[in-house]
Amino acid sequence: MAAFAAVYVIWGSTYLAIRVAVETLPPLLMAGCRFLLAGTVLLIGLRLRGTPIPEARHWRNAAMVGTMLLLGGNGLVVWAEQTVTSSLAALIIAITPVWFALLDWARPHGTRPQWQTVIGIVVGFAGVTLLVGNRNGATESGAVSLLGALALVGAGISWAAGSLYARHSPKPGSPWITAALQMICGGSALLLASLLAGEPARANWGHVSVRSVLAFFYLVVFGSWMGFSAYVWLLKVSTPSRVATYAYVNPVVAMFLGWLLLGEPVTSRTLCAATVIVVGVVIITLPKEVVNTLLLRNNSPAAEPAED
Repeated sequence: MAAFAAVYVIWGSTYLAIRVAVETLPPLLMAGCRFLLAGTVLLIGLRLRGTPIPEARHWRNAAMVGTMLLLGGNGLVVWAEQTVTSSLAALIIAITPVWFALLDWARPHGTRPQWQTVIGIVVGFAGVTLLVGNRNGATESGAVSLLGALALVGAGISWAAGSLYARHSPKPGSPWITAALQMICGGSALLLASLLAGEPARANWGHVSVRSVLAFFYLVVFGSWMGFSAYVWLLKVSTPSRVATYAYVNPVVAMFLGWLLLGEPVTSRTLCAATVIVVGVVIITLPKEVVNTLLLRNNSPAAEPAED
């Protein structure tokens, strides 16, 4: 339960921390330093406690997973949050269970989505369409810019792909080692992307704010060491559908904190879209047995109105 709580609540707060960090820090450079620092310190600590040295195949798998999760997943999120509010970013990322379902079907010998999954996918996309709207809105409006929305959708796809690959690939015995390797590899990929994008040369280092630096260290300690490590452990011991339920809570936490601490707008359009998205996620991840029970209950004679 503690691991689920970390993924549910702490990750919801990281959207706010990312938004504050990228106010004055280059996004990809910030994310790369975050994960490389967190992974390196974690790996050193584990080695000092006698944890065996990871094998070469574990590094290869960590490079693949770390790139998909942290460069493709987190990297696109931090880039998008330069122009998208933390609460709206969390809402679009909330449809990640859709990508879990579709990619799990697309893989060799994958599981074909049930009808309830298809319904959930349609509902989830309807919520995102409502959220994006027909305007190229800035962060003050109730809509999301099309480019920011596409980046966040891409982030969800990359995150789901990396998570599914991680579940079916060889890993070290310790999930902490797995998390450390993935953060080191993913952080290195983010730093390389930052260098290729020219972020260090363009950054105005004299205007970096104290609150951006504090947000960076919050992301290292709580987002990476606690939240990401808990996520990696849950992927090992639980099912993808159960792990994906963090999408229920993250948007609620992000919306509340964004409104409370940053004054981000929460419009009726946003609340309506949030409801639709969360309903779609619930439909996808609700156990089939529960759905069948509800249908049987609704179709039973006792549920029919009595005739006069």
